Amino acid sequence: MTKKNLLATLALFLTINCTFACTNFLVGKKASKDGSTLISYAADSFGLYGELYHWPAKIYKSGEMLEVYEWDTGKYLGKIPQASQTFNVIGNMNEYQVSIGETTFGGRTELVDTTGIIDYGSLIYIALQRSKTAREAIKIMTDLVFEYGYYSEGESFSIADPNEIWIMEMIGKGTGNKGAVWVAIRIPDDCVSAHANHARIHQFPLNDPENCLYAPDVISFAREKGYFDGEDNNFSFSKAYAPLDFGALRFCEARVWSFFNHVNKDMAKYVTYAKGETTSPMPLYIKPDRKIAIEDVQAYMRDHYENTELDWRFDVGAGPFNCPYRWSPLTWKVDSVEYFNERPVATQQTGFSFVAQMRSWLPNEIGGILWFGVDDAAQNVYYPVYCGNTQVPEEMAVGNGDFVTFSWTSAFWIHNWVSNMVYSRYKDMIKDVKKLQTTLETGFRDHQSEVEKEAGNLYKKKKAIAVNYLTNYTNSVVKDGVAQWKKLGEYLLVKYMDGVIKKEENGIFKRNPYGKPAFPDRPGYSDEHYRRIIKETGDRYKVLQINK
Repeated sequence: MTKKNLLATLALFLTINCTFACTNFLVGKKASKDGSTLISYAADSFGLYGELYHWPAKIYKSGEMLEVYEWDTGKYLGKIPQASQTFNVIGNMNEYQVSIGETTFGGRTELVDTTGIIDYGSLIYIALQRSKTAREAIKIMTDLVFEYGYYSEGESFSIADPNEIWIMEMIGKGTGNKGAVWVAIRIPDDCVSAHANHARIHQFPLNDPENCLYAPDVISFAREKGYFDGEDNNFSFSKAYAPLDFGALRFCEARVWSFFNHVNKDMAKYVTYAKGETTSPMPLYIKPDRKIAIEDVQAYMRDHYENTELDWRFDVGAGPFNCPYRWSPLTWKVDSVEYFNERPVATQQTGFSFVAQMRSWLPNEIGGILWFGVDDAAQNVYYPVYCGNTQVPEEMAVGNGDFVTFSWTSAFWIHNWVSNMVYSRYKDMIKDVKKLQTTLETGFRDHQSEVEKEAGNLYKKKKAIAVNYLTNYTNSVVKDGVAQWKKLGEYLLVKYMDGVIKKEENGIFKRNPYGKPAFPDRPGYSDEHYRRIIKETGDRYKVLQINK
């Protein structure tokens, strides 16, 4: 990738509202339905253009340097020595099925090192290009910030391979104090975990290197700064480096609770914590009530707190069509009193999201799948992108449009075109969206064993042939899926144009006996919405009886 393309790729995230931006779920191999390790990631930002990034494997000469640019802004930070060999990376998974996601927790602002060279985005993609296991990725990431300084705010990382899943939390040590303090905890194989823009590691084992790694000064540095003064065993990384506030609970931990609540009925009791009413923390990880399938994690990434105390589809802010979205900003004031919008997992501001599936019993190039989608996760399609793929679909390629340049061949723009119609008449249109979403994703799963069987046969002949087959498969299903999504947009525009609903059957709009389009239905609004109008306006719109 050229310097120019790297800049274009990295200058994607804007810092608008980044504090409450992203969501990660993690599932151990004994907690998943098929023995996969799973992690998910929603890259949320009001300025993020959803694309699928690719770094091909490459051999470098001694002395070559890697230029580092800040992920959020594209700002040049400095140079570091390039590795002698890098691995194929597509999206957030490499050819060895190592996958990494993140959420920013911010933490203590005085600990940002403005002189550091390595930011959190560079950590992810450099580690993916250089590591064969999750443990290797952790060492590479922590060595990088030790050597070159950590430029970003506090960050939580999901780091996984086919056998292990880890959460690592990291924060800098302030300008002029190179390095970072950090803790990494392995999630037990039979458990699930999550993080969503708040540091979640509290106490951790001090003598268990198989399951917990940490910076040697993570506790002593907190003492030095006055963040902690108790016994080592009572040290909480979260409390020391990311003190709790209402936003951390209601906007961040609430999303973790939503996931936990889906997979374990006992987690319902933590709803008061999610609402910001109590501060006793949830566990870092829990055992689910059942085995979790890939489609379950995809569904949890589409959550809006439906059917919980945080469900907001039925108040006045949802409008007449029960829309589970509110436009930014996240908080707002009326008469000097501050209020807020909920921050669910699925949000309109998502640039891209994925569910990474890693399977130890298959060759890496077949076992690793990045189920990848662009735009709002609730209205996306998760396409199967195999970790050895050597070419990105045109519809998701860097340079096919950007955040201010529309493209009819861009998956991001096609999905946004459809989603922005759906938001205006959510209750009705979302049914049509879910129908096609389910059809496409069910089709991918139904064909998966057949595709992978063929790939396995080709792999026995030559790995490159299998990789080429899987690359072509991914690119073909993305092309077809985006074409179908464009047709969906055309269908929605025709069906719901001007607030009426055209009659149709099996996707075909009806006509009268004379060949003309059938007269549309005019459903108006619900009785509940009409009553709200009457409550606010009284008799202003009451039909008067006119005496003749």
